[in-house]
Amino acid sequence: MSDAYNVTADELRQFIERYEQLDSEEKDVKNQKVELMAEAKGRGYDTKVMRKVIALRKRKPDEIAEEEAVMEMYKAALGMN
Repeated sequence: MSDAYNVTADELRQFIERYEQLDSEEKDVKNQKVELMAEAKGRGYDTKVMRKVIALRKRKPDEIAEEEAVMEMYKAALGMN
């Protein structure tokens, strides 16, 4: 084998191992999120609403306001106000 091949193989192995490590960490974080929501639910919080609030916090205020305005318009058109 040439030295270039060995370096490439080593580098490839490092990328794969880093990816596998990130995969493992991602699974750990997912499990922690599940446990956190279970704890919140156990304390009486509505986890469905919590998830909606978390999603809203990720968005820009202008996007939220626009969506809420459209929602109100649609509700009014359907007599839901």
